[in-house]
Amino acid sequence: MNKKEMLEHFSSFEKKFTDLQEDLVKLKTNLVQLVEENHQLAHENHHLRQRLDDLRNDHVSEADETHGENMQAVGEGYDNLARIYEEGFHICHVYFGTPRGEKDCIFCLKFFE
Repeated sequence: MNKKEMLEHFSSFEKKFTDLQEDLVKLKTNLVQLVEENHQLAHENHHLRQRLDDLRNDHVSEADETHGENMQAVGEGYDNLARIYEEGFHICHVYFGTPRGEKDCIFCLKFFE
């Protein structure tokens, strides 16, 4: 390898190295932005979870005052089963959890009476 080829090879290597440094700087900048955004979203998520817990506690307190604890628990279970039925699954003891298809099940409907 002569001097000219070596110099060209070195220049090419230097350009690749410079391009790689620029890419690393861009990646670092993007990483910093993502970390900051992640921190902000985690903080917001924590705040929203606290707010949701506060709202749930307020709602449970109101329900306890008007209906009692047992009535709230029964109501939630009933609502969950109704939701499952609306999503297309059986809630009756005969076919529980299997897909319903398009027709209504008389056993499931008996539950709603």
